[in-house]
Amino acid sequence: MDDHRRQGIGMTSRRTRERLAGRLGDAGIRDARVLNVMRQIPRHLFVDEALASRAYEDTALPIGHGQTISQPFVVARMTEILIRDRIPSRVLEVGTGSGYQAAVLAALVDEVCTIERIRALYERSRALFRQLGIGNMRQRLGDGFEGWPSAAPFDAIILTAAPETVPPALFEQLADDGQLMAPVGGGGTQELRVWHRRAGAFDEQTVEAVSFVPMRGGIEG
Repeated sequence: MDDHRRQGIGMTSRRTRERLAGRLGDAGIRDARVLNVMRQIPRHLFVDEALASRAYEDTALPIGHGQTISQPFVVARMTEILIRDRIPSRVLEVGTGSGYQAAVLAALVDEVCTIERIRALYERSRALFRQLGIGNMRQRLGDGFEGWPSAAPFDAIILTAAPETVPPALFEQLADDGQLMAPVGGGGTQELRVWHRRAGAFDEQTVEAVSFVPMRGGIEG
């Protein structure tokens, strides 16, 4: 990949990423590790070139196929919660989408396993991860409702699309002392919830209101 494109210029430059990190800090993101990664990851590469000048706005953007790249604050917030108590070694992400959330996680944890049901997004993100040299990423084209049984258990599981209820298979693939994070509910607004698994039992916490695309089953394309 051309280094100028990777580093960005103008509205996609490192200085713009610095300003984004500053705004995230002002908005309540406190974890310095997360803010540092948000400075490093070139979000403009995860959106269409026509939208690159808007990549560092704190807003969700379309990536095609009825999907979006989450706003940076939501990515940072979910990441901050995920590593708050300890950094998980292995994380399962359900819904690769653009690949941005997975790239942020990969900069912080040992291994990210990520599932995408839309073939075009799977192939696009796969190529981008290779171009960026992200070596601790495993990808699968599959149905997120099924999870990734052969790779389980996971220290953490994060959903980037909203189911009406979390699929039981995902709870089964969570390691003891692990946590699962998901936006839950129908319509345009959901609740971000976190479950901790301790001795086989689950403690549930509601964090805040969020807005995600609905979680779908099956494979498309």
